[in-house]
Amino acid sequence: MRKVWVVGGAGAGLFLAFVALLVVGTFSAAAGLGGQGGAGGRAVGLAKGAVPAMYQPLVQKWGNLCPAINPALLAAQLYQESGWNPTAKSPADARGIAQFIPGTWASHGVDGDRDGDKDIWDPADAIPSAASYDCELAGYVKKAPGDPTDNMLAAYNAGAYAVIKYGGVPPYPETKNYVKIIRSLEQSFARPVGRVAPSQQAAAAIYYAQKKLGTPYLWGGNGTADQQGRFDCSGLTQAAYRTVKIELPRVANDQYNAGPHPAREELLPGDLVFFSDDLTNSRTIRHVGIYVGGGYMINAPFTGAVIRFDKIDTPDYFGATRVTEDGAKALPTAGPAV
Repeated sequence: MRKVWVVGGAGAGLFLAFVALLVVGTFSAAAGLGGQGGAGGRAVGLAKGAVPAMYQPLVQKWGNLCPAINPALLAAQLYQESGWNPTAKSPADARGIAQFIPGTWASHGVDGDRDGDKDIWDPADAIPSAASYDCELAGYVKKAPGDPTDNMLAAYNAGAYAVIKYGGVPPYPETKNYVKIIRSLEQSFARPVGRVAPSQQAAAAIYYAQKKLGTPYLWGGNGTADQQGRFDCSGLTQAAYRTVKIELPRVANDQYNAGPHPAREELLPGDLVFFSDDLTNSRTIRHVGIYVGGGYMINAPFTGAVIRFDKIDTPDYFGATRVTEDGAKALPTAGPAV
């Protein structure tokens, strides 16, 4: 639950007019920059809090093991494989934070922390092993045409032989989708090195949220008729972007990974803004709103409150995400309400 400031009375009417101007500006910016790329260039580091603090040094170090990978790419793989869960175990018996099958681990696991054993469940071994295995695969397919990193990811999914046979990413839908997912997530985990292109869907998402101002909060609310059209924080942001055919995950801390992360001074209307008690770990995010400009957001704050405008500049401000269609498609869409 957050302590926030409310915009009410006559001030709210003036603020709506202010938001309308911002929305027009957002459309104009999107039209002018629509051809620019997402993160503005190659990642040189990790976005703030995108990797849990306990794993960030490992990802930063081992993500630079060879030219085919980088820390953001390695982070994207680990998030996709386990959601940073070191005790994860799949029905196929893939284990740990990097989801190694025991047979693969026996051949490719490394003693990353040099403590004398190779423990599939220990992130200090599993994260270095994931990076090492990526680099091995990159070596196997280094002569294949096409992007070396795409080919490495394809080899991870379909095997090096398939990449060599087809002269690049093989025409398997699963493999092509896997490569696209990881490369999209890479932009979310990367620290941008240039201006992040504005969202072309932002104005419509704000318009939807504005129409819900004054609606009572409901924990777990998705805005359905049986819930009297009520929302919680991530239910509102999900519904707003759904109107522009972008399907966000249901959970706020997964919504953080739906695109690159503009700095506070670079925020534009439509960006998602996030809040947490731990500013080093995006998995602890507990609140999200839609930025509207001027230091304010529309959000569904907590039980007993209504959807309203609140300031974002509070001690628990975590960061922001500029939603992209590919970024959202790379994320899980199910999960409990947050």
